[in-house]
Order: sequence, then C-alpha cells, then structure tokens
Amino acid sequence: MRKSCVLLLCAVTSLITAILPARAQDRIDVVASFSILGDLVRNVGGERVAVTTLVGPNGDAHVYTPTPRDAKKIADAKLVVINGLGFEGWLPRLVKSSGGKAVIVTATQGIAPRKLDSHEDPHAWQSVGNAKVYVANIRDALAKADPAGADIYKANAEAYLAKLTALDSDVKAAIATIPAAHRKVISTHDAFGYFAAAYGIEFIAPQGVSTDSEPSAKDIAVIITQLKISKIPAVFLENIADPRLMRRIAAETGAKIGGTLFSDSLTAENGDAPTYIDMVRHNIKALTSALTS
Repeated sequence: MRKSCVLLLCAVTSLITAILPARAQDRIDVVASFSILGDLVRNVGGERVAVTTLVGPNGDAHVYTPTPRDAKKIADAKLVVINGLGFEGWLPRLVKSSGGKAVIVTATQGIAPRKLDSHEDPHAWQSVGNAKVYVANIRDALAKADPAGADIYKANAEAYLAKLTALDSDVKAAIATIPAAHRKVISTHDAFGYFAAAYGIEFIAPQGVSTDSEPSAKDIAVIITQLKISKIPAVFLENIADPRLMRRIAAETGAKIGGTLFSDSLTAENGDAPTYIDMVRHNIKALTSALTS
C-alpha cells in the first residue's frame, strides 16, 4: 500500500512539473539588444526564457552607450539576439569585453537588406513580413539552445506568426483607404524604408538611417522645398528623436504635425506601444488619421 502511494505521488509530481511554467532558475537567459527584439523573443520563448534588453523602452540604439552592467548581462546569457545590419555598432566590443560564451543570433538573417547610399538600412522590422523572418530565426535559435522546449517554441511561434499575418493584412487594408496622392510624409530619420517598400507610403527624412547624423541646412532647405511643391500633408515626430527639427519644418511649411511614430523602440507598459503589434497598429492609425483627413 505504501509503495503504491509513493508511486502515485511521484506520478502526480511529474505531471504537475510538466504542466507548470519553468522555474525562474530553469529558464534560459536571453539578452535582446533592444526593446522590439525583446518583445519578439518573449512571444516565442514564453515561460521558458528570461529576457532582458540592453536598450530599453524609448531608447535609441543608434547612439546607445553600453554600461558595465550590460557586459554582465551578456556574460550570464545563453543567447544574445541582435538585429544586425549595422544597427548595434557598439555591440561587438561589448560582447568581447563581457568574456561570455553566449551564442549570437542575428534576427535579420535571410532578409535582403535595403541599401541607402553606402549603408544598409537596419530597420527591417518595419515590414511585418520581415518581422515574421525575425520570429522564425528566434524560434530556431531557441530550439537549438533548448531542444527540450523545441515543440513549445514552435507552437508559440506559430500562434504569434498568425497574429502577424493578420496584422499585415490590416495594415494593407488601412493603407488602401488613403488616397494615392496623399501617401507621402516627412519623418525624422530614415527608419521607414522597409515599411514604404511593403505598403506604398513614401517617407522623406532629413536624417539618414541613423539618428547620430545631423542634417545640414541645405538638406533641410531641400526638404522644405519638396514639401511645399509636393504638398505633403503631414510631418511626424518620432519617440526617440528631438522634436524641434520637425516642428520647425512644420512651422515653415504650414504642414500639420500628424503625431508621433514609433520607429526604433517600444514604450513602457503604460505607453501607446508596449509591444511590436501595438507599435505597428499605433503607427498605421496615426498615418491614416493624418493622411485621410
């Protein structure tokens, strides 16, 4: 009788262990370079991963300065998920200085980069189709690092990819409501090239692909002239950029400020874009509201 009870107790314990979320100490430590990647990793990894981000909400990865604490995070990680395409120029030195043995996962692997002058545009996540590639790369990396959780990562990824497919359709439907002649906007830096290519809105930016570049007076004058000639209906602020330049352009041209777009960073939980899907939906709502009115 006692033996039967012990066997029953062991069976129940095993069942409970299987269905409960992974304990904190059993989770895989994953570092994501910035907030958008962090959200994608959490959606795929679920309870089996412990995710930390280096560049947090409303942070600008273009000009980020790593800290000793960041080196410690990487030293303790099993995986480090990066965007690549030159986005995190400060990261290789940080990884080297950490002395860790984390596997580096490049989320943009397999995406054809958009070229801009002599640079590659790193903002590939702005196309939802590209975000699906990110998710697949993250899924495969997690499964390789944690084979026991491969089925969970696959299921999580499939569920999230279905949401992204629906999101992509919603964006295209929203863009279709904007008159073709109105599908032009001014944004702070060139972060929406992949969005433009995927969805047919033209973005003009006084800054290049990185916010650490300063536009010249000539660049600004050209954009002001173009805005007046093309009758571009709206200019947009960005959550990671100084708004003064765009307010100046709006004041000198009479264009309205259409709102704030989220380009390189999510917001905190209480903000307008705490997740990638929230970010895309916020942006498309701001665009359609400004360009259809």
